[in-house]
Parts: sequence; C-alpha cells; structure tokens
Amino acid sequence: MSKPVTLAVIGAGARGYGYAKFAKSFPDRLKIVAVADPNDFCRNRLASEYDIPAEKCFHTWQEFCAQPKMCDAVAICTQDSMHEAPAVACAKLKYHILLEKPMAPTAEACRNIVAAVKEAGVLFAVCHVLRYTRYTRMLQDILKSGEIGEIISIQHLEPVGYWHQAHSFVRGNWRNEAESSNMLLAKSCHDIDWLRGIMGKPCKAVHSFGTLRHFRASEKPEGAAARCCDCPREIESACPYSAYKIYFRDRFCKGAKYWPVNVLTPEVTDKTLADALKNGPYGRCVYACDNDVVDNQVVNLLFEDGSTASMTMTAFNFHSGRKTRIFGSLGQIETDSITITVRKFLDDSVREVNTETCNDGGILTGHGGGDFGIMDSFVRAVAENDPSKIVTGIDETLESHLMVFAAEESRKKGIVKEISHQ
Repeated sequence: MSKPVTLAVIGAGARGYGYAKFAKSFPDRLKIVAVADPNDFCRNRLASEYDIPAEKCFHTWQEFCAQPKMCDAVAICTQDSMHEAPAVACAKLKYHILLEKPMAPTAEACRNIVAAVKEAGVLFAVCHVLRYTRYTRMLQDILKSGEIGEIISIQHLEPVGYWHQAHSFVRGNWRNEAESSNMLLAKSCHDIDWLRGIMGKPCKAVHSFGTLRHFRASEKPEGAAARCCDCPREIESACPYSAYKIYFRDRFCKGAKYWPVNVLTPEVTDKTLADALKNGPYGRCVYACDNDVVDNQVVNLLFEDGSTASMTMTAFNFHSGRKTRIFGSLGQIETDSITITVRKFLDDSVREVNTETCNDGGILTGHGGGDFGIMDSFVRAVAENDPSKIVTGIDETLESHLMVFAAEESRKKGIVKEISHQ
C-alpha cells in the first residue's frame, strides 16, 4: 500500500480498543487518527497509545460528525442501542463503516442503516467475527469440496459459560433488554449469521423457545445478601456465581488483570477492585439484579431447500468453544471450533483437521483469529475500494439480523415465524 488507511474509533471501550490494535501490528496498513468516547479513561488511553492530537479527540460521536470528513473510515463500537444514529450520520459523511455487532436492536433501525449505507455508496462491514476465523474458512473449504455431500441438517451449541453469563448478561451491560438488546441479538447473532453462512442459502422460517430460568429472585438462597461482599461467608463460598470467586479468587489472585476484571475498574488493584465489588454493578448478587434476558434458548431454522438447523444457547456450562455437528448426504462433520472431524459413509473413513491458531491474546488471535480476520478484510476493502473483500455483504448481514428478530418474535408469541427478506 502507498499509505495506510486512516480510521476513527467511535466507542473506545473493549471492542473499539481491541480493533485498534491492528494498527500496532500493521502500522503500514492502518493508522488511528481520531477517537470519540464520553469516558475519559477510554478516550485518553486510545489517544495516548496512537498519538492522536487533542483536536481529534471528541467526547461524543455528534462532536466528531460535526467536523468535516477527516479520515477514510470509522469503527463504531458504541453500545448496541447507540449504533443507528452514528452509523447513519457517518454514512452521510461518506465514511466507510466498520460496525460492531449487532447492527442495531430493531429491524427498522437495521433497515435504516442499510438504506443510508447504500445511498452513500460506502463500504460497510458488521463485525460477525465468526465468519472470519481460520476455522470457518477451513470448514467451508471442506464443505465446498463435496466430501460430505449436501448439508441436510446442523446442530450448533453456543456455550456462553456460567461466569460469562453472570458477568455480561446478569450483572453487566447486556443484562436488560430495554437498555441494550435481547440475549439472542447481543450474544448469538454471531451464531445465527454463521449458520446462514455455512448453509449458504436463505432461511424460510424459524421457531424458538427461551426463558430466564435460573438468574431470578426465586432462586436466591435463603439468607443471601443483595451484594456478595455482604453475603454470609458460608453462602458466598458455596455460590459459583459469587463476584468474589469470579473476579478475585479465580482471576485477580492468580495475576489476571485483563477482561473481565478490567471491566470493573480500568486500573486494576486490590483496592479498586474491592471498591468496585462493594459499590458497582458487578458486585451484586446474581439473584438480585435487574436482568431480564434469557439464560437458555433454542432456535430451529428451516431453509429454502428443506434443510434444517438447530441452535442451543445456554449459560450453564464451562466457557468453551462452540460445538457443531453437520450432517450431510455423504457423511458428517463434528467440530469444537478447533478440530474438525470428518466421517464418510462410503468407506467409514475418519480424518481430523486441526485449525488451531496460536493464542497470545492480541488482535491476531482474538475470537479465534476472527478479530484479525475482520480487520484484515475491512482494511483491504477500504485500501483497494473492493467490497468483495468483506465476507458478509450488507444484504446477507441484514438477512441474518432479520432471522434473529423473527426468532425473538417466535419465542415471545409462541409461533412459527416466516422470514421476510424485504
């Protein structure tokens, strides 16, 4: 490249900060030139690390968008409910857009973003990072080879993890649908989009069940307090969801100061962490929060050719890789997001393909390499003005979001929902 792509980060929290790391690994390809975030720590951290001048540091996306266009592209990594307005505004200013998933919490908002992007003629990518992993690429190569024939059905498990559910979806930012979005959209739109990509054909109908089964007041142990720091020792020590267990005993005491611990306090010390657990939202009892998103859900999908897929999202497991079984007309595949096991009917043969990448915790390996994959694709697309470099085109991205909204309507109304592709 003759010069690096220039990028502004709108929302410099965990995801925005993470995507920006691509510029550290590949400074000849990407340069971070502006930041907008109301949080002083997050904004100043990004500004300091990437030498962003004060005049290009903004408290809000509105301040940023009030300026003349100053770079090639933006990465919008605000909260879910805060995606539509900056995305539409940035499209009108002719910025190419990288948008953190989900696109927006309503179908109307998603359509508004798509319309604005198409009218502006800018490049657009939603961070469905599962599509961009080495594992997914290798799996798709096997499927395209015809080794297991046509896909007839898929079973897919999204194991959120007991502590991850407690952190993000009971105590954290995505606990309450009115404040963020529903659980399927917030956590598993990745998976619905991935299934759509693996199937490679439109979805016809969806049916879903899901409940908030465990993380509710009726499950609270007798005598438990509203906060873990106030809970009787014999109750707190027996609770797997204890904030002291998750953040102090399992992580901080073992030297871990990164996510999720650094979500509680940006500068992690025993004092700041103790204060966060005493006074902040992450110290609350999981049975005494204002959460309302489901902790288990099943989604059944019918595709246009009669093939089917089922997805199970559950909180009640150890945090691990997604597990998938793909049943074809000539064989089957079983995967754990790293090892792909291929079995063929004709000769009963079995072979294994290892897709594992190194894990150094950086941009190259986040989300199984998907964080690097989406950044690599988006930066190439902008540098070469080539939308084909983006794996998830805008129409298919909208379709997978509409599948999620249909699943939620099915869950809430108890109906089989036909998918509208309009």
